[in-house]
Amino acid sequence: MAFQGKKLINDPNAVFVLDFGFVVAVVTEFIEGLVETYPGLQYLDGFPEAKVVLRADVASSTYDKVAIISGGGSGHEPAHAGFVGEGMLTAAICGDIFASPQVDSILAGIRAVTGPLGCLLIVKNYTGDRLNFGLAAEQAKSEGYKIETVIVGDDCALPPPRGIAGRRGLAGTIFVHKIAGAAAASGLSLEEVAAEAKKAAELVGTMGVALSVCTLPGQITSDRLGPGKMELGLGIHGEPGAAVADLQPVDVVVAHVLEQILSQENNYVPITRGNNVVLMVNGLGATPMMELMIAAGKAVPTLQLNHGLAVDRVYTGSFMTSLDMAGLSISVMKVDESILKRLDAPTTAPAWPAGVAGNRPPAKIPIPVPQSTTPKSNELPARPQELSKQGHILEVAIQAAATEVINLKDNLNEWDGKVGDGDCGSTMSRGATAVLDDLRNYYPLNNAVDTVKEIGASIRRVMGGTSGIIYDIFFKAAYAHLKATSDSEVAPKQCKAHFSQLIVVSFVHTLIKPLFSWTGAGAFEAAIAAVSKYGGASKGYRTMLDALIPASTVLQERLQAGDDPVDAFVLSADAAMDGAQSTKDMLAQAGRSTYVSAEILASVPDPGAMAAASWYRAAALAVKQSSLPL
Repeated sequence: MAFQGKKLINDPNAVFVLDFGFVVAVVTEFIEGLVETYPGLQYLDGFPEAKVVLRADVASSTYDKVAIISGGGSGHEPAHAGFVGEGMLTAAICGDIFASPQVDSILAGIRAVTGPLGCLLIVKNYTGDRLNFGLAAEQAKSEGYKIETVIVGDDCALPPPRGIAGRRGLAGTIFVHKIAGAAAASGLSLEEVAAEAKKAAELVGTMGVALSVCTLPGQITSDRLGPGKMELGLGIHGEPGAAVADLQPVDVVVAHVLEQILSQENNYVPITRGNNVVLMVNGLGATPMMELMIAAGKAVPTLQLNHGLAVDRVYTGSFMTSLDMAGLSISVMKVDESILKRLDAPTTAPAWPAGVAGNRPPAKIPIPVPQSTTPKSNELPARPQELSKQGHILEVAIQAAATEVINLKDNLNEWDGKVGDGDCGSTMSRGATAVLDDLRNYYPLNNAVDTVKEIGASIRRVMGGTSGIIYDIFFKAAYAHLKATSDSEVAPKQCKAHFSQLIVVSFVHTLIKPLFSWTGAGAFEAAIAAVSKYGGASKGYRTMLDALIPASTVLQERLQAGDDPVDAFVLSADAAMDGAQSTKDMLAQAGRSTYVSAEILASVPDPGAMAAASWYRAAALAVKQSSLPL
């Protein structure tokens, strides 16, 4: 269904349609913001007819290098104005949205920056651009300026054209800008700069894939591309592509695009096995950088392994967009040392990526291994062939706690979707699943202290985010306390209670929630204190501590009163659940929930507190139901 597109612009009524395109207010206001942002840029005082961005350090009367000018319709930002700077474009001519700039605007740019060495115009292969830049070039020549023009048509989506239109100019044009700009900066003549730019244009191929169409300012969003579909080979003005297909995984999309660009049958680019290339993965306007990087990560090995090419540089980002279109284009360019030198040459153009130049080291290196004072061993911990009575109880408790977390995944995600980022259940479930997997193979269950350590290792391996680090802190603090206690002499009358503490330690929502020990502070209390210290939360902050602190308090009271440890464990679990439920009445003072209204907070308990209370209670009930004395 079509709907009005949402844009952060001024009065939509100021954006209207003229015969030559979509007007001016949006483009001129973009230029004003651009030059306020980058002090090395200026614009000509000719709005709205002349929309020209130029280097602030260049004047035609004194410029002693070849001027490089490009441009075209707006809506492709950062192209072209974002590539104005020393070592790249001298000026960019901005048309209205998806409309070629007018001849007078192009002429104004030529006159502003062209000195005695002349000017190279780099033009994307669209009829309007060719005509307007062509006429401006002829007029400038008649005024005595030295002008050369290079047309870029790097599109590889469509079969070789039969008519006069030719291949469209796409993101590969940015490579031509960079090579020409570096050549001009080195002091070459106009003819030499034009020759390098023409050669570069012949060596690059591009193809785009769209997941959505773009929305023009003040216009209705098209519903041409339905859900679950993608468009192959579309142009950068929202025009239909070569084909519509079902959405595919990025591996498949990248492989198809590269096959098309490098097709020997169509011979779009003179690239064969054994050549060196550079790669550009270009976002079309609404594609997250994460997705672009994923595509780049798939494209490099595909070029290397499937096509036998050496990839010397990778440029990933948004270089030539189509307003708010979701999707990407991939450009591949054949290079040699001379071209790499031009690409690596310095530039002040704000949109050219930093940190790309230079030879590429290995993509990954080994993880450093921390120094250890303990004897080295390559042996992994092993599950005992036969479990002791205590080992069996520990296993039952861990299984129950982890299983409860996994079963609670959807509820936790639902609650977290209202007061957080919606992934609490997924994160906890991931940790719990790792605990169950490792429980079957590695946990030394007859040694409760070392089992706590291994649970921590399981969780640390798979759990990310705040929950992961908090449980890791819990784990380390609990293990450190238990290890210190186990290494010291413990009176026989304390052993029973001490083991109950070890049990509780082993159940962390998905990590571990260490337990209380009569001998001083206790592992449970030590773990809670560590989380409070590093996380900054305490009781009443609407966090997992609102479940664990009441549990610790009740556990301590009941054990000191002489209650059976199993009964004390169950009573403390009831206190944990009551504490978790009470978070509905609390204002958040930690985490993402602090940004949520009191009304929404009152509708659900804190997910982290509910997770902690749930695994804790499941462990307690499992131990109780086993009917085995601790």
